[in-house]
Amino acid sequence: QRAVLKFAQYTGAASIAGRFTPGTFTNQITKQFREPRILVVTDPRTDAQAVKEASYVNLPVIALCDSESPLAHVDVAVPCNNKGKYSI
Repeated sequence: QRAVLKFAQYTGAASIAGRFTPGTFTNQITKQFREPRILVVTDPRTDAQAVKEASYVNLPVIALCDSESPLAHVDVAVPCNNKGKYSI
């Protein structure tokens, strides 16, 4: 989570560190509703709900992928090691 927060701080982006609440991109009634222009995820398997919702609203998805990561609904896959504690 620290790497995500640092990235958001230095780039000026909004971040969702921790658990993703379903409906954040699709349910306009909730307080947590957001309309991002791009979604960057560190693991498409862990963040499957966010990637799936991004496909509903036509958000481009950039994912840091391992060799075993699912690439469904991922637009740009960056091959890297995303399993270790210090890898991201």
